[in-house]
Amino acid sequence: MRLLMLGAGGIGGYFGGRVVAGGGDVTFLVRPARAERIATEGLKISSPHGDVTLKPKTLTEAREPFDAVLLSCKAYDLDSAIEAIAPAVGPDTLVVPLLNGLRHYAALDARFGAERVAGGLAHIPVTLKPDGSIVHMGPLQRLIVGPRSEGQQARCETLHAALEPGGFRPILSQTIEQAMWDKYVMLAAFAGLTCLMRAPVGAIMQARDGEAIADAFLAECAAVAEAAGRRPAEKPLSEARALMTTPGSSSTASMLRDLEGGGRTEHEHILGDMVDRARAAGLLAPMLTVALTHMQAHEARRTAA
Repeated sequence: MRLLMLGAGGIGGYFGGRVVAGGGDVTFLVRPARAERIATEGLKISSPHGDVTLKPKTLTEAREPFDAVLLSCKAYDLDSAIEAIAPAVGPDTLVVPLLNGLRHYAALDARFGAERVAGGLAHIPVTLKPDGSIVHMGPLQRLIVGPRSEGQQARCETLHAALEPGGFRPILSQTIEQAMWDKYVMLAAFAGLTCLMRAPVGAIMQARDGEAIADAFLAECAAVAEAAGRRPAEKPLSEARALMTTPGSSSTASMLRDLEGGGRTEHEHILGDMVDRARAAGLLAPMLTVALTHMQAHEARRTAA
């Protein structure tokens, strides 16, 4: 199966690179500067599971269909990403987004047809350094794909098999919609908490009401999921709460790392969409609303500078 990975940043570079290292057929669709760096210096991955430097195939412009296209861009680059992959999407191509949140599915379905857009998500603590190398910051390396409709089942099974050489044990889920909601609840609550407080979990837990505020974020997000018929089960909720309330933890959401780095963030795609869903369901979401407003105010100052 010929796979096209849009982007060679943290998530796309890591998982795509692992598949290449295992002998899989992956081509990276990247910007010219990234293609040049990969050609000269290689795609470098540093990880608890082993370091590797690769010279994978790259493209700066798609010209023909692939069997599957995986998107690993930031949400604010979605429109340009859709245009970039369009020539690579044929009648039988499977499109699998690995973006955070859920809002991107509407745009992808509208452009390529819902029958071509499968479900996907990644759980991995990873970052892209200024020198272009990928740093995997912990052992977790979970990639989940699955059909959003019965007609996608066979193609998702083929994709799952094509990802297996990567060694990260990809998961083929028959309940991918619920899995995506489980992650969305965790991510929105975690991002809202750490971005609003501008601090890692351990520091927040030292505040008198830190734990109560974390619980409030999680409760609001779970209520939105429940209104959509996708309330997480007790295990994912417990895992999310542990992530957000462990004393001494240095964990922060990637959104906070982007904010502190001075770059754009996915606040509208994550927090904004969750607030919109809450309002549409007639739910109050005061913590999410404050966190979103905080991020919007920061973005106004950033763009005015």
